[in-house]
Amino acid sequence: MNTLDRYLLRALLINYAIALAVMMSLYVVLDLFVNIDEFTESGASLFSVLDSALSYYGAHSFLYFSQLSGVITLFACMTSVARMRRANELTAILASGVSLYRIAVPVIAFGLTTSVLWYAATELAIPRVAHMLARSHDDADGAGGDGVWFVNDGGDRLVSALRFFPADSTMEKVLIIHRDEHGACDKVTQADAALWEVLPGHADGGFWRLSKGVEQRRTRSESAIGPRNRVESNPVERYESHLSPIRLEARQSEQWLEYASSGQLADYAEHEPVLANRIRHIQHSRFATPLVHVLLLLLGLPFFLSREPGSMINDAGKCLVVCGLCYLTAYTGDNLIRTATLSALPAWIPLILFTPVAVVMIDRIRT
Repeated sequence: MNTLDRYLLRALLINYAIALAVMMSLYVVLDLFVNIDEFTESGASLFSVLDSALSYYGAHSFLYFSQLSGVITLFACMTSVARMRRANELTAILASGVSLYRIAVPVIAFGLTTSVLWYAATELAIPRVAHMLARSHDDADGAGGDGVWFVNDGGDRLVSALRFFPADSTMEKVLIIHRDEHGACDKVTQADAALWEVLPGHADGGFWRLSKGVEQRRTRSESAIGPRNRVESNPVERYESHLSPIRLEARQSEQWLEYASSGQLADYAEHEPVLANRIRHIQHSRFATPLVHVLLLLLGLPFFLSREPGSMINDAGKCLVVCGLCYLTAYTGDNLIRTATLSALPAWIPLILFTPVAVVMIDRIRT
């Protein structure tokens, strides 16, 4: 790393920190402005409202970062190079015999580093707070009692509850439907309440302790005397489950699959085949998204790596249009209808369409 690299990386870090603070703060302020009444509608004290807001946005900050990471990196890198061009530093660098392509090296390296940060946030941070991301603004502490309806548990069971209290790890009026290999109802478990108990030595393993639990199974009698179908009822005290309170709360969100780690996605694909297409798309997105972030840099750099004078506003506008189209394509591809054979394709569409464009634009840089 020479003097030029250190100089440019210092500018990149400063601009990245500024862009990160501004964009994250703007995201939080706008969301808080729209939803401030959700935090205060319960009539709680000021300190309780502040605690709820800090809890909510503290968890969501990782999600906001994953959504804005590519834009923040693009803004920081383009701002740094544009400032050097405006100060005629690129002319001095060219006069010393250094190619403009050499300036792009630390910029791309910086983009790869921030892509690693994105991957760490997606794989490590977000799965740990997924249950908090599922909470609404007015239930940031998880004390609410929303219902749970037919949540898949291990592929052959559906769990429902009239009320679920994540903070207390309890459920009320529990109904569990057990299915056979054909998907038909095999037996039903009912209970007035359920309390999650952790198994020793297992952070996420345990069972639900049932209160007044009853297991009912319909059997068919071959006897010619009496009713052909009978219902057998047996008391049951516990229910072994893959759904801990944290996992159960996380599944209350429509985006719960996007909040899972790669290991969790592989487990879901094994136990819930109906989600295989969506899971396959998310798994491919985990690899394609960092590449899209770097592609945005490759698309934006040619507008500012130039030895010729020009309007910075015009170049910034062109950069915004091209990179915006790429970003819009990535967003659209993420929301396309995915079939069994093409479920992974939408994640790679931006790279397929815009990589040739980036190659042509970079090749046309006059150094």
